Amino acid sequence: MTNILVAGGAGYIGSHTCLDMCSKGFTPVVYDNLSNGHAEFAKWGPLEVGDIRDRGKLDAVLKKYNPAAIVHFAAAIEVGESIRDPGGFYENNVAGTITLLRAAQAAGIDKIVFSSTCATYGLPTSLPINERHGQAPINPYGRSKLMVEQILKDLDQHQGFKSFILRYFNAAGADPEGRIGEWHSPESHAVPIAIEAALGRRSHFQVLGTDYETRDGTCVRDFVHVLDLANAHTRAVQHLLANATSHALNLGTGHGTTVKELIETVKKISGRDFEVQLGPRREGDSPVLVADNSLAQHVLGWSPSHDLNSIIETALNWHANHLPRG
Repeated sequence: MTNILVAGGAGYIGSHTCLDMCSKGFTPVVYDNLSNGHAEFAKWGPLEVGDIRDRGKLDAVLKKYNPAAIVHFAAAIEVGESIRDPGGFYENNVAGTITLLRAAQAAGIDKIVFSSTCATYGLPTSLPINERHGQAPINPYGRSKLMVEQILKDLDQHQGFKSFILRYFNAAGADPEGRIGEWHSPESHAVPIAIEAALGRRSHFQVLGTDYETRDGTCVRDFVHVLDLANAHTRAVQHLLANATSHALNLGTGHGTTVKELIETVKKISGRDFEVQLGPRREGDSPVLVADNSLAQHVLGWSPSHDLNSIIETALNWHANHLPRG
């Protein structure tokens, strides 16, 4: 089986990608400092505990496993934190990625799948957002991801280092068998927060902004199932190994859901009511983010197979049967 290094593979999207890659005949080698990941999520291949800023550890791991490519999830992701500590975000997301890329080049690896984000687009000027849309991030998190995208494009142009840049919209849902799921501490994502409120683990759900120019005044987001995202990463690895051409692709469903609609869906599927409080806008949030995923369909033959109900059902199953330990 072909080894693939998965940086950040013990995290939410990384672990689901390892699950999918294993089912397609790859051996995912998880490299994670476990600051946000969980050792028990590394179920489908070996786990090496290390930081992407640790060049010595990276060199040793790459020599040990000789992976054919790298899938890179290791990053700080919380928008609010990026505003409070921009320097920390750039140190981890940009400087750490440069260290990872230099180690890869030294080891003779020239293929990477990079976990990027729709936050690189900033405020949409047209909807749905396609890959030709201008990139003008409105928070340090989005800027850190865009910086890495630009580095990868330079490496491709000048050194033949090939990459797939995958810009996700809002990842949600969980493995239907309940083996892994979304587990952040503290939790900042809308779907798990709403589910925790439905399960009585939170006193309420707070809507952040009700005065946006949307159909009900709340933000619109494109929720895409984590297993659909995982499948796109596996397809990107297969494409790189077979064709070695670089691409930047959106990963979303093409359908937008408002925060209020999300709340009602969680209430309906869980069969439980919960308190909803209305709060002010959160700094760094775009009013509407919805993907045009036609390029991913063309390049990878990829399209989402899960809808919002499936997202909520699988996430609810995970959270109902899992009690996070801090």
